[in-house]
Amino acid sequence: MWNSVDQRLYWVDAFAPAIRRLDPATGRVKSFPMPTDIGSFVFARDGTLVGGMRTGFNRIDLDRGTVAPIVDPVARDPRLMLNDGKCDRRGRYWCGSVHSDFVGRQAELFRLDPDLTCRRMDGGFIVGNGIAFSPDDRRMYFSDTRSDTVWVYDLDIETGAISNRRVFFSTVDLGGRVDGATVDRDGNYWCALIHGAAVACISPEGKLVRRIPVPAKQPTMCTFGGPDLDVLFVTSATKMLKPEERPRWPDAGRLVRIDGLGARGLPEPFFAG
Repeated sequence: MWNSVDQRLYWVDAFAPAIRRLDPATGRVKSFPMPTDIGSFVFARDGTLVGGMRTGFNRIDLDRGTVAPIVDPVARDPRLMLNDGKCDRRGRYWCGSVHSDFVGRQAELFRLDPDLTCRRMDGGFIVGNGIAFSPDDRRMYFSDTRSDTVWVYDLDIETGAISNRRVFFSTVDLGGRVDGATVDRDGNYWCALIHGAAVACISPEGKLVRRIPVPAKQPTMCTFGGPDLDVLFVTSATKMLKPEERPRWPDAGRLVRIDGLGARGLPEPFFAG
């Protein structure tokens, strides 16, 4: 995610585990080791981060090198962890979970509020991913990667309630599945197509607008950044590549930058707690 305050890009290396930070002005990347696997994070208004990790929600202070527990809503199974997450524009952290072995429909959707209380909002998923919010704050998107489905909910931004879950689009015929995602200023849903070596742009009506190849088979997340939020940054993974596939994908695991798309993103909201 792009931090609009310090103008730097942050991302997770989930199983290193670490948070990495790029300063585009210098090209320098700094790594911050984490004590356990991390699925996502959000920026907090006090300058810290809040991370969704294998041990639940944690407060992360990169300057001090500290990670402090907040609450762990996940069932007590070491193979379950928090995964993809984003803040809405009232400063709530929404986060899905995942079972490391993709067993059953044990993944859930949680909401961490600014008062640090946590609520289970939905469940029965395999892999919780692809969280994003429409520019008008009336929709929340959520993908169940292994089910080849992206859902859309009606969102009440004032109360944080979600309702009327329905299919936004299916990836069965798209070539790849939705991992991380973001929304641009026009309301288009941009998603990393893991296993598909591409990023897709989906209209608010759930129709494919563009499919952009990337030089990595397993893109994992995309976000808009840069001073004008017109650069698309894409992270990628090596973990799921078979040994015989690695020579074909030498850029696997690298950060990709895409310019000239003609789209602009929205500033990432900060956690209010």
